[in-house]
Amino acid sequence: MTAILTNLFDGVAYGMLLFVLACGLAVTLGLMNFVNLAHGAFAMAGGYVCMVLVNRMGWPFFAALPLAFVSSAAIGILLERTLYRHLYTRSHLDQVLFTIGLTFMSVAAVDYIQGSSRVFINLPTALQGQFDVFGVGIGRYRLMIIVICGLLTIGLQMVLAKTRFGSRLRAAVDDPRAASGLGINVPQVFAFTFAFGCGLAGLGGALSAEILGLDPYFPLKFMIYFLIVVTVGGSSSITGPFLASLLLGIGDVAGKYYVPKMGPFVIYTMMIVILIWRPNGLFGRTAAR
Repeated sequence: MTAILTNLFDGVAYGMLLFVLACGLAVTLGLMNFVNLAHGAFAMAGGYVCMVLVNRMGWPFFAALPLAFVSSAAIGILLERTLYRHLYTRSHLDQVLFTIGLTFMSVAAVDYIQGSSRVFINLPTALQGQFDVFGVGIGRYRLMIIVICGLLTIGLQMVLAKTRFGSRLRAAVDDPRAASGLGINVPQVFAFTFAFGCGLAGLGGALSAEILGLDPYFPLKFMIYFLIVVTVGGSSSITGPFLASLLLGIGDVAGKYYVPKMGPFVIYTMMIVILIWRPNGLFGRTAAR
């Protein structure tokens, strides 16, 4: 029983991490109807910024996390203003080809600058190791991930559902022309939303570097996980990807623990079963635009 609860805890932590990494893609794909396969490149950028600040410049880990968010958001808004904005009205095939090309460019650039070796972030002593609660091993770093990701999830849901910006974003997505007629600056709303999604990816990349490792091929290795989360959860809300992340995180950890030879196939099997049951995802609906 203690092994089951320990695996459950690790699966929840992994699922939360997947959500933070993938929720930016859920925002751009589900709310903006834009296929951004370069999402992992922004996560990698945040991870490397955090690594450089902590490992090489001696910054405290918690001070480097906001910089990882800001740096990825800044890169995102720069690319959105110069490149991405011209693709909003293009076909999904054009968006896929452009963003996958951008991914390969980022992989080559990071490999040239940082090298191809996998790196990890030096954690503070307070986040290392674990403690036992009724025999269940609770990793300090994974507990921190659950807390941070849980707060981010609640905050993101409230922003999208309860604030004026959330209503403006939904209006801009559903009918851009009508929203512009009501005085909503649609390009500005899209730019801010895209930058925020990239910033979340960067924060997720910084948080995941210690668990997943960080190397130039990070965007390619974990692109499929981001897509699975959004596909299984449905791209029309944040709730769907959040529940899908938890479900897939727990399933992936349990599969690798109990059936290690077939562990990597568990998450794909779960995806197939769920999509056969609900082809549009757990909370999916037909896109409005």
